[in-house]
Amino acid sequence: MDLKSKVALVTGGAAGIGRAYCEELLKNGAKVSVCDINADAGEEVVHQLSGKYGKENVIFCLCDVTDYPQYEESFQTTVNVFGGLDIVINNAGIMNDRFWELEVDVNLNGAIRGTLLALKFMGKDRNASGRGGIVVNTGSNVGIRPYVSIPIYTATKHALIGLTRSFGDAYHVNLTGVKVIALCPGATDTALVTDVKKQLLSSEYEKAWQRDTASSIVQKPEHVAKALVHVLQKAASGSVWAVDNGQPAREVTFHSS
Repeated sequence: MDLKSKVALVTGGAAGIGRAYCEELLKNGAKVSVCDINADAGEEVVHQLSGKYGKENVIFCLCDVTDYPQYEESFQTTVNVFGGLDIVINNAGIMNDRFWELEVDVNLNGAIRGTLLALKFMGKDRNASGRGGIVVNTGSNVGIRPYVSIPIYTATKHALIGLTRSFGDAYHVNLTGVKVIALCPGATDTALVTDVKKQLLSSEYEKAWQRDTASSIVQKPEHVAKALVHVLQKAASGSVWAVDNGQPAREVTFHSS
């Protein structure tokens, strides 16, 4: 996909990887809807980005991905302002196994809501003005190699890969014109881990966390954002891509039994 003049909606767009996604998309000529639950941070990001890339190219939408009506309103506002929608990035996520119900609702259910809304607004079979498009789900390296220290977070990211591979199959793409891809970052310099002791189910898991993360090399969000552009331009629907340790994105292969 050529990103010039394409319209992208990014959840969790006010900070971390999401913010880097927004800027990289704008650098490549796209128009961006920054969607986030944090209004102050979102408005500030839009103020910064509009100064660099033009007010006509970036907006903020208040968006709680656990609130379907508000989430749908973000889609509608984006279409109303920009005249269409081409890319949806399901990026909003949290890591806290102690609040596992919210974790599941944001990480998995939020991505399901986002994918269904993407199909509603972009799908050629659902919408007379639907022109197809691409959904990218932000997964995690733990969806490829489980971390025993964060089993519930790991479960949400495994499920996200299943969602991607199923909706990304040619059966769905032929119906809707919408491709679905997963991008799975490894350790990245964001606020996802603020105080791991309070994010694990038990203090007993701290040693397991140290083992799980011992070989990780923290990368910059901007590196993940460049990988996003690569998969948008090159990746096949249903494919899963890993980007970790600051290395180029690589496609993950799955062996069928």
